[in-house]
Amino acid sequence: MRIASVGRAFPPHYYDQETLIAALEQVWASRHRGAHRLATIHRNTLVGGRHLALPLAAYAELTSFTAANDAFIRCAVDLGEEALRDALANAELQPEDVDHVIFVSITGLATPSIDARLVNRLGLRRDVKRTPIFGLGCVAGAAGLARGADYLRAFPQEVVALVSVELCSLTLQRSDVSFANLIASGLFGDGAAAAVLVGGDRAEGTNGAGAPRCAGPAVVASRSVFYRDSEDVMGWDVTAEGFRVVLSADVPKIIEARLAADVDAFLSAHGLTRADVASYVCHPGGPHVLQAVQRGLGLADDALAVTWDSLRRVGNLSSASVLMVLRDTIDAHRPPPGAWGLLLALGPGLCAELVLLRW
Repeated sequence: MRIASVGRAFPPHYYDQETLIAALEQVWASRHRGAHRLATIHRNTLVGGRHLALPLAAYAELTSFTAANDAFIRCAVDLGEEALRDALANAELQPEDVDHVIFVSITGLATPSIDARLVNRLGLRRDVKRTPIFGLGCVAGAAGLARGADYLRAFPQEVVALVSVELCSLTLQRSDVSFANLIASGLFGDGAAAAVLVGGDRAEGTNGAGAPRCAGPAVVASRSVFYRDSEDVMGWDVTAEGFRVVLSADVPKIIEARLAADVDAFLSAHGLTRADVASYVCHPGGPHVLQAVQRGLGLADDALAVTWDSLRRVGNLSSASVLMVLRDTIDAHRPPPGAWGLLLALGPGLCAELVLLRW
């Protein structure tokens, strides 16, 4: 099966990091004795600016979890539609070609789920299969690709659409003066991405339907990794006010110490080593996480250049980020035909998802 295309969408409200620092300093100046350190903390994320779901002034009106979640649903449907239309157009497919929609997010809740609300918006078929996934966090973009590929092994004539919408700004907790929240408020941004995957029969046009345009790589294999007894290092505490971030300083330490062995075991199962990997598509978890990945895997300084660039331009978009990096790789940094690639992301659990690509 192949990744035919990746689409993306951003809210129109973009602010440079200095503007966001000034706004958040006003929020926390009277509440946090370390608020004067906010500028330093946010500049150290190396994020240059971020898209926000709403105009900056509108966030003062989000006085409850209900208000924030209502804004999530409204914006998520719009951005999800835009991202999926972009992906389908790039693949030269129509909404009615989609057999299965996988929707991932960690920044809002909806029932009916966002993918259900997209059925009428896009004109998806009434018999389209839907799999909404909540709780995987930043790893969900990679995990969604892997689960879509698993499905297409059983149904190689079909088309899967993976849609990720993350509106991290809507989860901001003004009353949370923890160091983790200060970091998160400077690192995470908003955006949506969608990937279209096609089964082998459909990609080759052997099922009677026209073969789509496939700009992306083949998905060869995937592996999920769970790090035991690490559930408290990353995730949400769900409170009356909404989602309160959990983010431990131990995350980079775990990654640097343990990721390489899992990558090596995964590659070895397919007769490969890290020396065979020509391209890495990595989730931009933040400077410390990316440095830990580079050190742990022994990567050259430029191996994650596309990921670093995405972090600087738009911040960490949780599950959507790795798909954004994949889109940038397809558009401007495409490896030569036949080259091996590794797509990877990490998320709450603590867990990792590894996806072996062939360009």
